[in-house]
Amino acid sequence: MRVAVITPSRLKLSTLAGKAGQYFLDHAVESANAQELDRPVTIHFFVGTDPETEIPAHLADHPQITFARGERKGQIPALNAAIRAVDASWDYVGFLEDDDRWLPPYLAVALRALDRFDFVSSTQLEVDEAGEVVRINDFATPSGWLMRRTTFAQVGAISPASKWHYDNEWLGRLAETGLRRVHLVEATAPGTLRDAIQVRPWLANILQLGGPNISLARHGFVLPLVCRLVHPGSGTSDVGQGGTSRAESEAEYQRLIDRFGRIPW
Repeated sequence: MRVAVITPSRLKLSTLAGKAGQYFLDHAVESANAQELDRPVTIHFFVGTDPETEIPAHLADHPQITFARGERKGQIPALNAAIRAVDASWDYVGFLEDDDRWLPPYLAVALRALDRFDFVSSTQLEVDEAGEVVRINDFATPSGWLMRRTTFAQVGAISPASKWHYDNEWLGRLAETGLRRVHLVEATAPGTLRDAIQVRPWLANILQLGGPNISLARHGFVLPLVCRLVHPGSGTSDVGQGGTSRAESEAEYQRLIDRFGRIPW
């Protein structure tokens, strides 16, 4: 079984407490290698970078990493360069931002879910640079995506027209295919739309705006299985500060509404 992991990266040094001298990408690869699996799985990272990004020697020589340079600067060209490097020999495709991590049970849980579904997304546990818990985030960020390669081929690559919300746009196209999607939540999360509306509105958005064939699945763990870092250098932080980034984000949301009739979740 072969899993290709798509990762866009600016190859920034880690800002996590106690991790001086390491890169965010080191953490992502370490988290993949710490997966608790019940079957043999080959995991390989396809990392998209900007055209002029300098690649540290220890990462350039890493046997589990293939680098691909985007045609121009930006996250979307980098993502699509990495996607083009994944050939038909790979059974599954996942995404993992370099500053995020999979907790050890994630991949086994997601692979089992793909016995019954075509696409997996996941709620995340957000933490800060000191490792302190910030909140649970129910939006289906790409770091929780895993799918059969055939699913990805059917939906297609990342839209070059996207900048801030490529994930919403791609999820909208996924919903249009009618493929079966499951969203993983922790053991104590609401399991129905009625309950989610009362206490977890973003989880309710997943069920209401995620398309016609979406289900929730509780796993047996008390925390989400994807860990998302919240830090000042992130794109989400840029949008939250307002200005041009906020205006671009809002315009992109309007294009999504025009295209899909909603903002896909």
